[in-house]
Amino acid sequence: MMAGPLLLTALLIGLLVSLFQPRPNQRNDAVVHPQDSRVFTLIISGSWLIQLLSNFTIELLTNIPQMVN
Repeated sequence: MMAGPLLLTALLIGLLVSLFQPRPNQRNDAVVHPQDSRVFTLIISGSWLIQLLSNFTIELLTNIPQMVN
């Protein structure tokens, strides 16, 4: 769930780049790099990912006494 948005974005951008890749004798300076798309995805979904991780950690720490018994 944490890696889903990043992996899905990298997969889609990689697929789109491979479909529209120029022929070997042409130059294409307008290619969207997968690294750029991952940074953009982190900016967009970063607060949701942090909230998800925080809620998981809080729930895990509060349930430790129940897990020990």
